[in-house]
Amino acid sequence: MRTTQPDVRHDENIDIPARHAGQAVTIGDDGQLMPSDLGRHVYGLAAMTLGLVGLAFGDFAAVWQPVPDTVPQRRLLAYLMAACLLGAGIAVQYRRTARPGLRALAALYTIATLLWVPRVAARPRTFSRWSGLAEELCLVLAAVLSYESLAESADRRRSRIARASRVLFGSCVVAFGVAHFTALEETARLVPSWLPLSQRFWAITTGLLMLSAGVALIAAIRPALVAGLLTMMILSFGWLIWAPALAGKIGDHFLWAANGINFAIAGAAWLVADAHRAPAEAGAVHPVVVQLASR
Repeated sequence: MRTTQPDVRHDENIDIPARHAGQAVTIGDDGQLMPSDLGRHVYGLAAMTLGLVGLAFGDFAAVWQPVPDTVPQRRLLAYLMAACLLGAGIAVQYRRTARPGLRALAALYTIATLLWVPRVAARPRTFSRWSGLAEELCLVLAAVLSYESLAESADRRRSRIARASRVLFGSCVVAFGVAHFTALEETARLVPSWLPLSQRFWAITTGLLMLSAGVALIAAIRPALVAGLLTMMILSFGWLIWAPALAGKIGDHFLWAANGINFAIAGAAWLVADAHRAPAEAGAVHPVVVQLASR
């Protein structure tokens, strides 16, 4: 298989089916288009991780899924939520079942998002509650965007939904950046002390990068590149902060949930990146702009 080159060229002789619109594509040795599915696999794997964590601890994802303790049959509901996340994550791994799986994950993450609404309403000036809502909402939006990109046909409605999802996803990323500054000292304490410069420097820098990425996504400025770089940054949070925190605390539910949510948000950003690589005009066959394989 020939690997995809970073340069983008015009080609009038390549047929892009509508179902591949908005996806990164690679051209195999047989000349067939192969859409990039890596982001979808990572997103699904993250859902599976959250499901396994929920099943292991018999609980929701800590503060990220704020189900009140007073809810009847809470533990049973936690197991049900975890099993659904696991099943939907598995479904997302296969192209034939990906769309139903994405629809299920969008619904599950919507439930978690709605749980934040009364918390925000109770204390609207507490920005951490807004950022908590944004963390769950971005998972919903990525699923919607990927779901639409896998459609067999493209139309204006799907295009509008995809555009709205990108803008709202960018708004969530802006909220992540703002959260770095509204809780600057808390964020700085999470930064490993062995990194060069200071913990505060990295808290401020990553906050500014989040703000820049969010604005770029809202404005559709190189969304594939921006979302790809955002994915790398979020994954680095897992490698540098959340995964090492498990050392000596392997039974800590909060830390497992934190790793799972961070992984899920990284998968969501990856989905957004994939959905904006080599976009093809809905319904158009040629001319198109594609990332060509090396000859």
